[in-house]
Amino acid sequence: MEETAFQDQYLEARADCWGCGRNNPDGLYLKSHWDGDEAVAHFEPKPQHTGHKGVLNGGIIATLMDCHCMGLAMAHAHRVEARPIGSQPLITYVTGSLKVDYLQPTPLEGRPVELRARVTQVEGRKTWMDCELLAGGQVTARGQVLGVRIAEVPTI
Repeated sequence: MEETAFQDQYLEARADCWGCGRNNPDGLYLKSHWDGDEAVAHFEPKPQHTGHKGVLNGGIIATLMDCHCMGLAMAHAHRVEARPIGSQPLITYVTGSLKVDYLQPTPLEGRPVELRARVTQVEGRKTWMDCELLAGGQVTARGQVLGVRIAEVPTI
């Protein structure tokens, strides 16, 4: 697995995301890495991430999948263009769609959850990805995510 997380290679201007930004004091701090052609991340749920008693909140699951897959789309585009993450011109993706199937409750405590995602299709500015969330080796949720590459958005 690659040692430096995708999110830690972003430029400072992109480091405030609630799901994966390293500079957000209230964030989830998701860190994604290459594992062959898949992106993998581990996340340790905290008590405040509860949905139903003892179960990880579905919105947190969706956010984890969203941020993990946008990181994958960006890292994949850099890999295809054979240049380092964060190099200029900046490659930026936003979520075009996100569908999550919750297959079984995801335990809140006991062990980190694992996210695994892979690119399934690229067409122009669009990148489609499949993502799984695993708890204790069991798939508890599956997602399909569309990332859309955008031009650099000026800071106002």
